[in-house]
Amino acid sequence: MSKVKIMPCLDMKDGRVVKGVHFVDLKDAGDPAENAALYEREGADELAMLDIAATLENRGTRLEWVKNVSSVIDIPLTVGGGIASLEDIELTLNAGADKVSINSAAVKYPDLIEQASKKFGSDRITVAIDGCRNSKMPSGFEVVVSGGTKPVGIDAVEWAKKCEALGAGVILPTSMDGDGTLDGYDLEYTRAIVDAVNLPIIASGGAGKLSHFYDAVEQGKASVLLAASVFHFRTYSVQEVKEYLKEKNVDVNL
Repeated sequence: MSKVKIMPCLDMKDGRVVKGVHFVDLKDAGDPAENAALYEREGADELAMLDIAATLENRGTRLEWVKNVSSVIDIPLTVGGGIASLEDIELTLNAGADKVSINSAAVKYPDLIEQASKKFGSDRITVAIDGCRNSKMPSGFEVVVSGGTKPVGIDAVEWAKKCEALGAGVILPTSMDGDGTLDGYDLEYTRAIVDAVNLPIIASGGAGKLSHFYDAVEQGKASVLLAASVFHFRTYSVQEVKEYLKEKNVDVNL
């Protein structure tokens, strides 16, 4: 297995970093560029920036936010939220993103995944799959879109397989049930996606303790660990997480 990466996530609204629970009850968590620069200094391997209101507000990602953040870091930046066309992807990449994350638009227009991976390279196309538990789905998980507000009747694991077949380079599954709770990643959801595809999987949603990061690797088999609250509110630094994982014999870049 390749080195496990740590990926802080900047959830953006109104130009500020915010963090909520189950995608609501948002609290201010600081300036995006300041946070981004800090996380790089602490040893973050990659950074995610998600414009959480873009789809709900029916607009594209605010490119000035991308420019501001990308200008202060050298690590890879994945940007998502409101990216709905090849033009949106191109504008986002030109603004300084290294990769884009598509979610609602991919569900609505699956061909976008294939077209984007052919035009820009699959390594630059991440598909985010927000899922929630639904016992009526074969895998037990249903895809939700529009910032977690709309279930769409699609099995999350089957959707992950389709995304891989269409050319996605990375899958970012976030559990609605775990998001912001600090109760740990949804290991069942993460592992179900890992076992279904042969792509790097980013564990996301719910990291609150150091042990949660280890669990995501050991039980969830994720190759990238995304977290927000624990970093934004300075519960742990990126370095502390990496040192803990290293002590547990997880291969990380210190």
